[in-house]
Amino acid sequence: MASPATFHCDVEKATEKDAAGNVLTTVRCHGRLISGSTGKIKEVVRPLLSQHGRTIVDLADVSQLDSSGLGTLVALKASAVRQGLCILEFTNMTPRILDLLRITNLMQIMTSQPTQKT
Repeated sequence: MASPATFHCDVEKATEKDAAGNVLTTVRCHGRLISGSTGKIKEVVRPLLSQHGRTIVDLADVSQLDSSGLGTLVALKASAVRQGLCILEFTNMTPRILDLLRITNLMQIMTSQPTQKT
């Protein structure tokens, strides 16, 4: 596991399609998604948006998210919606991330289904 000060993503492509026939790719994020590290998630997720599949960004191991990180996630989501070529979902959001989404009124945009708090 990387130290909390670093940020990286692991990409896993499923060998089978989901129930709707989409190629499923999971991006697991680790570390602090802050102003100095947002370029890393962009490098990983942007190319996936044009692959006509379903991309799930797993935020379970994100220890910190600042306004730049949040802005990057919103921009990626907006780009996916605008292109209309793929489904981009965020999952396993920590209670801190969920609170940030509530405060900024972004919960509905960033979650495609009800998210349970743990």
